[in-house]
Amino acid sequence: MWFLFTLLTTALWSLAELFYKKGAREDEKYAHLKICVCVGFVMGAHALYTIVTGGGYNPVNIVKYLPVSACYILSMAFSFFGMRFIEESISDPIENTSGAICALMAVVLLGEEIARGSVVAIGVILVGILGIGYLENSGETKRSDKLGKKMAVIAFSMPFLYAIIDALGSFLDIVYLDIEMTNLVGVTAENIEDIANTSYELTFFICAVILLVFMMIKGVKFELPKQRDKVIAALCETGGQYFYVYAMSGNGAIAAPIISSVCVFSVLLSRIFLKEKLTKKQYFFIALVLIGILTLGIIEGD
Repeated sequence: MWFLFTLLTTALWSLAELFYKKGAREDEKYAHLKICVCVGFVMGAHALYTIVTGGGYNPVNIVKYLPVSACYILSMAFSFFGMRFIEESISDPIENTSGAICALMAVVLLGEEIARGSVVAIGVILVGILGIGYLENSGETKRSDKLGKKMAVIAFSMPFLYAIIDALGSFLDIVYLDIEMTNLVGVTAENIEDIANTSYELTFFICAVILLVFMMIKGVKFELPKQRDKVIAALCETGGQYFYVYAMSGNGAIAAPIISSVCVFSVLLSRIFLKEKLTKKQYFFIALVLIGILTLGIIEGD
């Protein structure tokens, strides 16, 4: 069953990226906040279901797990904002370098060793990112000609902020999901992932309520029937997260590199359904990033 869960996770997260992009309209000022609201409410509903059908939950874990939840939620908010201006074919590969950044954090801060192949893979990713960055500011792909210099810099920084902050969340999870080091209460080796995920989902729900109130105060309309793409993205995100736990617990060494291919499918779906067109040079450097990510997933998954 773990293989089925792995495929479901990959498919759902790939679809989530597609519908996130469709919902992040450039002309909709608060689109990124509306996506956060949709994701938060769907996750809140799933958290409630988990609590009701599970063996109990101590709300103090919301506070205990807050540093990790804050990283994940903030990184996603930056991602949603960037999607309004950056092609998914560019932003998603950059965002998926969070795994490489997390690996570097583990090496530098925890003294963990990293395979030589992983070092090469990270180097390939770096070359790809530098190439994408260079093309963003030169020739026919110069984004500042369309958005203006300031907004071009802000928009292009969003996927990098996602990668760094998400990597920090993943790094913190190394500690929080270790049964011997965690400060979560009422957890066992069997339920620690579920408790952590429920804490994250409840925190996202609280943020969604705050953002919804903020938009109401600002007079921003939030008409649910018009949020179809955002809601579908939220459902796919939450569904993928649900199956991810079972995929990784079944055979994480094989599941991890398969799931890391989400960024590949995301690029393909963006090309097919969103009609995104990039230059050959951009696709070349994107391919380098994707190759590096997949290689790193395979090596670190062994």
